This record gives sequence, C-alpha cells and structure tokens, in this order.
Amino acid sequence: MNWTVSERSFEPGRITTNGNKYMTGNGYMGFRGVLEEFGKEQLTAVTLAGVYDRAGDKWREPVNAPNGMFTVVSCDGKVLSVLETEPLAHLQSLELRAAVHRRETVFSIRDGGQVTLTAERFVSMDQLHVLAGKWTIHSTVDCRIEIETGIDGEVWDINGPHLFEQRNQLKEGVLLATAVTGELQLPVAVAEQADFAFAEQRIHGEGALRTVSFDAKAGETYEWYKYVAVFTGLDMEGEPAVQAVRTVRAAAEAGYAELLAAHCRKWEERWLSSDVVIEGDDDAQFALRYSIYQLLIIAPTLSEKVSIPARGLSGQVYKGAVFWDTEMFMLPFFLHSDPGIARNLMMYRIHTLDGARRKAAEYGYLGAFYAWESQDSGDDACTLFNVNDVFTGRPMRTYFRDKQVHISADVVHGIWQYIQFTGDDSMLADGGAEVIWECARFLYSYAYYNPVKKRYEILDVTGPDEYHERINNNAFTNALVQETLEIALRTAGLLQDKYPAVYAELAGQFAHGPFLAEFTDMLEHFYVPQPDPETLVIEQFDRYLKLEEVALAELKSRVINKHEYWGGGNGLATTTRILKQADVVLMLNLFKGKFSKEVKQANWEFYEPRTEHGSSLSPCIYALVAADIGLPDWGYPYFMRTATVDLTGESKQYVGDLYIGGTHPAANGGAWMAAVLGFAGLQFDGITAVMNPALPKAWKAVELPVVLRGDSFRLQISREEITVTAAPDNSEAVAFAGFGGEPELCGPGIQLRLRAQGKAQEAELQISSEMQGRFTQKS
Repeated sequence: MNWTVSERSFEPGRITTNGNKYMTGNGYMGFRGVLEEFGKEQLTAVTLAGVYDRAGDKWREPVNAPNGMFTVVSCDGKVLSVLETEPLAHLQSLELRAAVHRRETVFSIRDGGQVTLTAERFVSMDQLHVLAGKWTIHSTVDCRIEIETGIDGEVWDINGPHLFEQRNQLKEGVLLATAVTGELQLPVAVAEQADFAFAEQRIHGEGALRTVSFDAKAGETYEWYKYVAVFTGLDMEGEPAVQAVRTVRAAAEAGYAELLAAHCRKWEERWLSSDVVIEGDDDAQFALRYSIYQLLIIAPTLSEKVSIPARGLSGQVYKGAVFWDTEMFMLPFFLHSDPGIARNLMMYRIHTLDGARRKAAEYGYLGAFYAWESQDSGDDACTLFNVNDVFTGRPMRTYFRDKQVHISADVVHGIWQYIQFTGDDSMLADGGAEVIWECARFLYSYAYYNPVKKRYEILDVTGPDEYHERINNNAFTNALVQETLEIALRTAGLLQDKYPAVYAELAGQFAHGPFLAEFTDMLEHFYVPQPDPETLVIEQFDRYLKLEEVALAELKSRVINKHEYWGGGNGLATTTRILKQADVVLMLNLFKGKFSKEVKQANWEFYEPRTEHGSSLSPCIYALVAADIGLPDWGYPYFMRTATVDLTGESKQYVGDLYIGGTHPAANGGAWMAAVLGFAGLQFDGITAVMNPALPKAWKAVELPVVLRGDSFRLQISREEITVTAAPDNSEAVAFAGFGGEPELCGPGIQLRLRAQGKAQEAELQISSEMQGRFTQKS
C-alpha cells in the first residue's frame, strides 16, 4: 500500500503549495515542506505551538523560530539551488508512515558532469525538541564542493518582526542562536550541530553558519548529518539556551540512525492506534491516510494549554488561532484514537476561561463568550475589520468576532462529547462544569425573550455560514444553545452525585444567578427552528426563504474580481440563498437522532445546490449526512474533496486580499469523520457502540482501531458483517450493535461477530434505490 506523497519535478509556482503538502511536525513545532536552500521568501517556517507575539499594532500571530536545517551546496563556485539553476531531475517526497521528508536533485555541472544531492529530515516524534537530517553528495566528475549550513535567522513573518536581541554563539562546536519575543519577552533558542567525517568545518565569524569545503572525487558519495534543538521560555525544562545546547549534543552523540529508529517506533505506535484501512479503493485509502497524518503532526501531546490552530502548524495564517473547528471537526478523531490528546484539547478551553469572561464583559454580557480566534490567553485575536474590499482597498466590517456566539456552545458541546465518550467526568471537577455554566450564563444573557410569542430567541448572530451576518434565530446556533442548556442542567445532577464539594462551591459562586432555575425556564420556552410540515425543510434563519433565489452558477457569473468576498455588507451572496456552508445540514449531523431520514434527505436536497462550499469545512458534512440517509455514493465526492484538499492545494487562498493558505486540519478531521462516522456508520454514546455501515460502492470493507472508555478494540466493517475484537488487557466489556440489531457485550480478549439480517439488508437496499432514483431524476 502506498504511503508516500511525491512529485518528480520542480515547479516554482508550487513552492507555497508544497510547503503545506510536505509538512512535518510533532505537535511542539511544525516544519513547512520546503527545500533546504529555501529562505523566508519561500515561506520557510519552523512554527512553534502556543508561542505568540504582537509587533506594533499588527495582528498577533505565532512565532517562527530560526531555521536550523538551512543548507546551500555549491560546486566549483556555482550554487546548486533549484532557485537559481533548473535541475536535470528532482524528486520531493514525504513518507507518511515514518514522517520523513526527502529530496533528490540532480544538477548539471562543467564537462558534462552531474552532482546529485539527497537530503532527508524528520521532526522527532520521540524527542519533541529535536530535528535531524542526513545529506549525501555524489559527483560524476572531480570537483570542488562547498557546503554552507547552520541556522538561518532571517525568519519569515506575516506581521513581524517577532524576534529581538538576536545573538549567535559557538559553544564547543554547537551553533546557538538566541532571541526574545517582543511582546512577552519569551526567550527562543535554536542549537545546531553538524557531523562531517570527510572535511574540516569553518565558522562564519559571529554568524550562525558553518562552511565545509573539499575536493569531491568522481563516483564517491559523501554523507553527513545535522542535529537541531529548539526550546522556548514556555518549556519547563529550564533555561532555553542551556537546554538547546545540551539536547543537541545528546542527539549528535546518539546519532542519526538511533534518533530515526526511535522516531519511527513512535510513529508506528501512532499509526497502530489511528490508521483506517479501506479495502477496495486505493485513492480513498491514500487520501484518508494523508489526512490522518496531518492531524498527527499537530496533536498537542505535551501540554493541555495548547490546542490546534485552524491552519495547524503550517505558519502564521489566521493568526495561528484556535477556532470552533477543533471541537466540531478534529475532536472526534482524537476521542476515538487518543483520548489523552482529546482531553488536552478541551482542557485548553478550561485554561482560557478567563479570556472568555473578559470578552463577555467587554460586550456587556455575563459568563463566558469564547474567542472566535483564540490564542494563548483566550482573549479574542479576531479584529472587527478582517477583510479588505478588493475594489476600494478599504477595511470591511465583519461580524465574526462579536456575533458568532455559537462558539461558546461549541465549547460546551466539545467538553460534553469528551465526558460522554470517555466516561472521564473528572473534567467537570477540573473546571469543565465552571466553563459549561459560564457559557450557559452568557447565552442566557444574550438571549431575547419575545413576550408576544412567549419564547426565548437568539437574535443578531452570524452562524457558520458567514455570508449571512446579523441574522435572527439561526437554526444551528439555536440548536447548540438548546444543547448547552440541557448539558448545564445535567452537569448539576452529575456534580451533586459525584463531586458534591465542587458543586457546593460553584453553586455558591453562581448563587446570584442566572443559574439553574433560569436555565430551566429558558430551556422550557426556547425556540429552535423546526422542519416545515409540508416541505420538511428547516429554514436556516428567519426570513432566509425571502432572499433572492439564484443558481450558484449564475451568482458566480456576477463575480468581477476572483478574490472578492461574497459576504459582508455588499457581498454577492448576502442578499441571496447561496451559502458558504450549510448550517442546517451540520445541525442535522450533530443531532442526527432527533430527525427522521426524510427530514435529513429533504434538507440535503434543498441546501446542497445552494451551497458554495466556500469553507473547507463544508463538503465533509454533506458526505456524513449522505451516508446517514443511505446515499453513500452521493457523499463520496464530498469525502474525496475534503480528504485531498491539502494534496491538491485546490482551496481558497484569499478572502479579499487576505492570504488564508496553509494546511486544513479541520478538513482532515472531516475526512476521518466522513469515513468512520459516516460510511462505516460508527456511533458511540458512552455505553453502546452502534454500527450501521453505508459503504461507497468501491469500498469492500473498513478496518480501524478505536478506544472506547479507555479500552482498545479493532473493528472490521463490511456490508454483511462486522467483527469486533477486544484487546485482552481491556478492563471491562462494552456493548456493540450492528445493522439495527440488539446490543451484545464484548469482553476482554473476545471476538464478536455481528451479521446483517437478510430482510433488513434487502429493505435498506430498496430504500436506497428509491432515494437514488429521486436524486437522479432531480439532477
């Protein structure tokens, strides 16, 4: 099975795309998929998780560290760089199984000779502060080779500079580059050590570069190694510069082979707990595996004060901020594969509660209004003028920061998903209950009681469909607010039962209200849009159906500038029914048990032609709901579009004149959800795992590992049979049900087989055929 992403040519126009496509990382840092000779102009970046800085009055963003892997090779005075000389041959690849980046480039030199450069590198998953690389040089003729390598302190920044007091030192063969960030004065240290067995090294004065010159013999291969360590003031190990030097020396002493072997072992462990095997569809298999890889390289394993930004660790785009994407699109993958990381993600929200409180108070509300763009403190990095008008150049007022109130409900949803899925209710005592109640208090204070209709409503909001701002009673938002109130009340019962001291303390804190009595009243009189009795369509927000009905193709024909923003005050879509992403379909996926298949199908059919998919979060939701209603082949193209977004680079790169490129971890998580929760049909409520597969026609079976309530299982799911294998060291039995059958317990070391009943299977096929006909007729 293919585990390698590669291409066999160098195209200057794809430098930025490939920087995303060939990313490596380990959750502590991300290294863009650049070549060794690249600098800041090619967007080289070693992006540090959780380290932020603000330069002047510009947007706050993540800090990129100096690049300790920088290397340029020259032959007889000619620089061998793809930026200066077109290569005879070039290969760039990323081996997913071991997360190793490789390149092989052949250059023409004098007298018909050729020099071949190879390089491989990895960001260690075993030692999270370490990067390591191996180079080879081979010439077909005698020549003079010069290698310049070390630490490139010319850092790429979007809104920098962020590193000050930069200093380069040489400590017993180790190059050390140190600096401090401007805003918080956090120290950053990068240490580098190189191992050349064939030549002496020279250091460039006070610079952070070393030079090696030697006479290369025709036909011989010269091999050398580099080791890099990165530390910041956020690390607990000690003074960053001291730790960086100590760590890089230890890495060099261990040697490249040992470091690589340990790195590979860690990756093998990761794949054992997360790899999804698709039988019958190699393209889908590769795309899904790549999506999983992208999630694994950004997962925060060290700290519960760090989450996953919307563009992962691929650079400073979107300010390196954490969005609602984490709870809705990435959390499910980690819940099923690594609950420890899932806990870290939700503990991040607990640690940033004070920032959410500050934001609520800023707007005159109670409780916690979580940041739309959250960084280290939880204060909102989102500005009021996020987009520039491409025609006038003027900043456009957007309502992401102050009107996307669903973010607080999304956080509550995520915390409750973790507790329900894992059974680990200790999170409530560790701050989760306080977050839930503060979010409920915020939403209570934001809500409007309509005395005429005798109901609570949520007015003046922006839903996930950002093309329509400041609308009333958004179906998605209201459904999440309703769930928040329900969770707030359930939390009270659970705390009283298991953590009475915590309950008593928090109940005293909120005794002045609004609290449980007010939550109960609001829940009893709360309005959530419902399906129309005749069409079964749920109106996305009040008066949505009064907007202009226009085909998507027609609206696209009105575009004047390809980068113009479709939302905002004068955007093309704002007065039409065309959506950025369908809030209603997402709601139907989140609360699938509350709606019939007929309602889901009616809304899928209605909203799909009206959805532009202007967000990479959108297509996977259509795949999920299509599978849920028994139409997996209708969902399959949306799954593939989601799973290949970073492989193809075919995504929106600009909103207005704002660059929004980078990786798409939410889409990567969405691809996993579509495959596992959609096509494989897996659902777990904390008690019973239910599987109702709806596999695309090319898929014969799906096999995957899952962790349920702390125990490990392996699932093999086909159209006719499901096999559940429990690990022998599991602590308890878990109930499984498949194909609509009754639950059966699967204890430690047991293998359970669930088979489809002939009549049930036949009926399902008949329904699917009928639906297929209706869709075919419509199209």
